[in-house]
Amino acid sequence: MGNKDIFDEEDKKLIQDEYASLVNNLLRCKKEGDREMIDKAFRIANEAHWNMRRKSGEPYILHPIAVAKIVNQEIGLGARSITAALLHDVVEDTDYTLENVERDFGTKIASLIDGLTKISGTYNKGSSSSMQAENFRKMLMTLSDDMRVILIKIADRLHNMRTLDSLPEHKRMKLAGETIFLYAPLAHRLGLFSIKSELEDLSFKFRQPQIYEEIASKLKLSEKKYLSFLNNFSFPIIDKLTVAGLEFNISSRPKSVFSIWKKMQSKNVPFEEIYDVLAVRIVFEPKPDIPEKTQCWNIYSMITDSYLPKPDRLRDWVSRPKPNGYEALHVTVMGPEGKWVEVQIRTTRMDEIAERGYAAHWKYKGDDRQESEIDKWIKKIRLMLENPLEDPIEFLDEFKMNLFSSEIMVFTPKGTLVSLPKGASALDFAYEIHTEIGNKAIGAKINYKLHPINATLMSGDQVEIITSDIAKPDKEWLSYVRTSKAKEAIKDALRAETSNRVQKGMEILESKLNELGVTPNAEILKKLLTSYDVLNKDELYSGIELGIINLDNLKKILRKTTTKSIIKYWDLKFIGSKNEAKEPEETPQKIDKNVPFLLRENIESAEQSYEIATCCNPIPGDEVMGYHSPEGPIVIHKPKCPVAIRLMSNEGNRIIAVKWAIHKLVSFLARINLTGIDRIGLINEITNIISSQLKVNMTNVNFSVKDGIFTGSIDIYVHHTKDLNNLIMKISNIKGIESVKRVEDFTE
Repeated sequence: MGNKDIFDEEDKKLIQDEYASLVNNLLRCKKEGDREMIDKAFRIANEAHWNMRRKSGEPYILHPIAVAKIVNQEIGLGARSITAALLHDVVEDTDYTLENVERDFGTKIASLIDGLTKISGTYNKGSSSSMQAENFRKMLMTLSDDMRVILIKIADRLHNMRTLDSLPEHKRMKLAGETIFLYAPLAHRLGLFSIKSELEDLSFKFRQPQIYEEIASKLKLSEKKYLSFLNNFSFPIIDKLTVAGLEFNISSRPKSVFSIWKKMQSKNVPFEEIYDVLAVRIVFEPKPDIPEKTQCWNIYSMITDSYLPKPDRLRDWVSRPKPNGYEALHVTVMGPEGKWVEVQIRTTRMDEIAERGYAAHWKYKGDDRQESEIDKWIKKIRLMLENPLEDPIEFLDEFKMNLFSSEIMVFTPKGTLVSLPKGASALDFAYEIHTEIGNKAIGAKINYKLHPINATLMSGDQVEIITSDIAKPDKEWLSYVRTSKAKEAIKDALRAETSNRVQKGMEILESKLNELGVTPNAEILKKLLTSYDVLNKDELYSGIELGIINLDNLKKILRKTTTKSIIKYWDLKFIGSKNEAKEPEETPQKIDKNVPFLLRENIESAEQSYEIATCCNPIPGDEVMGYHSPEGPIVIHKPKCPVAIRLMSNEGNRIIAVKWAIHKLVSFLARINLTGIDRIGLINEITNIISSQLKVNMTNVNFSVKDGIFTGSIDIYVHHTKDLNNLIMKISNIKGIESVKRVEDFTE
């Protein structure tokens, strides 16, 4: 604590005030010694981080205090987790070591902090993108030891996202992409609903600021407008609940910006048409002598006495909770003025689990139904983590799929319930029962009817697997399955078969060479690889064993001169091979990550070339980000493009900030979809506006009419989103046009 004077009185007061707001509002810290341990952790962290500032300029210690607050007040963890949160950056950023932590706080807290400390320099893939994925994988390994590590990590990420403004744009993009790709789904899977919503909103705010602001302001306006509506809606329900003698709280539930935008995208509707923006939550104290489930359905009955329900919008998570433990009864009813309102019915216990997630389960040890669901999921993740051969990026994609998939329930012939991800096949089911049943599967009886093993299962199906001793996994099977357990089992079986095949192929080749009196060496192998047009040794040996590569002309090949062969071999090796070629670590570029790269007119003369991504087709005026591909060019994506989100998460170090320079010469492809009521001359009017009035080039026009309603799509070349918006506005004014929309993601 040598240079105390760098922090002024204001800084010191700020630190003390923030720490006071943590310790004066502690939850679940009643045991003797809890407060002393937290005070000690604060003293050590404060001393270790003294004179250190964050990018925003504030004292660094405010970050650990804020994380500790989230851990305690928003997630509901106790004294040990608060201590670990206060010390989570000390080991990595200061001279205070893990041994010191163990000496001062014991092995449990030391292992928590060890799990939280960022891993670096331990993965030998050479590719920095794999490093990012490997770090995440190592962090997940702590799931096996202590769930609190993940919960503190989520709290750390939440505070970083809340204070993201002070970072440069490319780092903001990397963190925002990683958050939406992994941390938000992880929070959701662990039942941290409010944290998951905030992480999604913050990530969205930094990835697409314009759209975020637009929806947020519409939400603010509509909130005021709907307040009196919701009051009118609630009165009859309040009366009925009061008469029934229930202790309850009724409130309107604000919808998150990101979830509204997601619904707008998936349903392709404007903000005004999203009916569950209006939502009411009833949280009640259950009576001890009646089952909670019965009481929830009684309240449902009271609501539907006053308002008509929408049958297809009933969600019963009371009978069967979500895999993350969420329990509630959701019903959508027709309220006054013909507006749909979603009503959520929960007990106080359900509400705490919904908001606090995994941490709240400890409070309800008697009812371990939710814990077992989460434990099942953790077991699946452990199985995935146990395979060290898996490429980290591949693992990350598998893990993400495991996070996101909604679940279906299917039955075995004896009536046992098996939980699988949506879209799972009969083969997934087979592997879920037992690896050997999967490896030997040839078909399935689904609801007593015969189906192939790749048949997709539906919730409620009863499935029986038909096996055969001669069946074995095929490479094609990988495209049939969704679960990581099935994928790993198939890969293991294929690996075992391949290594067997490679071994046999090697023996066949060696005996053929011995017959010719030749000893195998690197030079001979190069000749063979080139002559048989294969990329590596394994492919050569497998081909020999399978009989695809014929060794009859071996003598002739060995006589050939080697110079040309070697050149051809090296060309092949580095151009075509995915197995052998290593991604260059980092090519020297003239790009300063802190300054946005300008997307200029003349691509050729720009100091670095760029390409427009065909997966999302951004045009000038769209919000964009750049991915500096290993091949050289910068690929321009929209930040919401799924490919871009994956890149931000896996290869965040390659993300750069980009900005459109003025584009007058270059045209970009865009697509618009139209619907309307058909009449004579309508199509002529549309094409006339596009080509004659606005002088825009059309490249592809597609119209169809059915029962007087026409639908169509037009591909056009524009310079800027302003041109496109102008065009959409002009077309929407034509009589009979119902809607004109830009198609965000299309392939040419």
